[in-house]
Amino acid sequence: METIEKIESTQGRPMLNEGEKYAGVLLGKDGAPDQHIILLPGDSNDASWKKQTEWAKSVGGELPTRREHTLLFANLPEEFKRDVYWSGETHAADSSYAWYQDFDYGYQDDNYKDRELRARAVRRVAI
Repeated sequence: METIEKIESTQGRPMLNEGEKYAGVLLGKDGAPDQHIILLPGDSNDASWKKQTEWAKSVGGELPTRREHTLLFANLPEEFKRDVYWSGETHAADSSYAWYQDFDYGYQDDNYKDRELRARAVRRVAI
């Protein structure tokens, strides 16, 4: 479940906490700016999808969606190891799979949730 904050911003961008990186804006279904995406500090080593989801919550965020991963790959690739990172999205056709982003080659694919992949967390700020 996606959590979107509403907080004060300066000059159209949200305030960042120490160590956070601004990734950019995602558009909503109507094509208008919808939310800011902020990459939280820290990186979690290889673990299952469930454990990575719990880790992201423990640091005050969530695993990025597939769209958010695309934005992160485009705007902040240097913040990631050349490895694969879990997305917060379960595969629609089979709930035993979840999506991941490859930060080496740039593609997205799915894998069994019990596989051990890296993770980063994001927070969202509504526009």
